[in-house]
Amino acid sequence: MTAAPKPHDDGLCRHLRGARVPSIALPSTDENTVDLSAVRGRVVLYIYPRTSRPGEAPPEGWDSIPGARGCTLQSCAYRDHFSELRSLNVTQVYGLSTQDSAYQHEMVERLHLPFPILSDANLRFAAALRLPTFTASGLVLLKRVTLIISNAVIEHVFYPVYPPDRNAEEVVAWLESAGSVSDRRD
Repeated sequence: MTAAPKPHDDGLCRHLRGARVPSIALPSTDENTVDLSAVRGRVVLYIYPRTSRPGEAPPEGWDSIPGARGCTLQSCAYRDHFSELRSLNVTQVYGLSTQDSAYQHEMVERLHLPFPILSDANLRFAAALRLPTFTASGLVLLKRVTLIISNAVIEHVFYPVYPPDRNAEEVVAWLESAGSVSDRRD
């Protein structure tokens, strides 16, 4: 595996801080649907391009796309920091990609993730928030972004996320410095 080049901040996420999360039901690997606008408290949502199953080749040119590699490593880091995130009053951790829940379910089981992964296969959530995307092998995929959402409002944005395996540590450090969620009911 070759390390992909480091992504640069192209400014495509500057509009997100302070934005309200849209009310869109997203299929989840726990066989439920999740409307992030209805989740109270603080949510960590890490958005990643895609994962591959063991033995499955990545899309053509994957290694040359800045920030594309590392989705499995990022998910494992969130798994490994899950208890710490919960101790910092994170109500829920979610991953999100454009892959369907059936595909994502294999990864959740294989990696023993203690949190669900959400599917935005139809790109409705991405379009509503104007999340940055890219195309690889004819697939429209999401660029790697992590959102800290408090009571349905985006409180903080990590973008670009690099390296992906350190993102969970960066989120923990930010949460430690940010303190608790306000009790606003907006």
